[in-house]
Amino acid sequence: MNYSFIIRKAVESDAEAIHNILNEAFKDYISRAGISGTVKSLNETIEDIKNDIRTKEVFIGLIDNVPTGTIRIAIQEDNTAYINRFGVLPEYRNIGVGKALIKLVDKYLISNQIKKVYLHTASTYKDLIIFYYNLGFHIESTSKEDGYVRALLVKHF
Repeated sequence: MNYSFIIRKAVESDAEAIHNILNEAFKDYISRAGISGTVKSLNETIEDIKNDIRTKEVFIGLIDNVPTGTIRIAIQEDNTAYINRFGVLPEYRNIGVGKALIKLVDKYLISNQIKKVYLHTASTYKDLIIFYYNLGFHIESTSKEDGYVRALLVKHF
């Protein structure tokens, strides 16, 4: 049997699949990070996702045509970028989907002369912090504005 792994720009018809990926991924994120309550991404609608597909760079990863991961990038006015809504279905973790999505974003940002990229994650989710460190990010600061300690990570190119 042949297997395929593809990352491509998302189109509006991917919005429902992206919504499903993020719901699964962020429910697991809340549990693993020990967050009491919810996170903003779980309140996102399919229409919100479609709007981001029109206004940001949104990518989707597929294994054998099954949507498995997604990531969004917004280029900021100061020529930096911000990653958000990055998630991989729990059953597809630890096989390289997330790493491939980040590496693709790196290539995209470098090709657009972006020198820094930021993202937030729960500082209590040790495995995720290590994942990001292994990909060249480091913690710049922390805040508790969303009700739990979030680390602002940065990567320089």
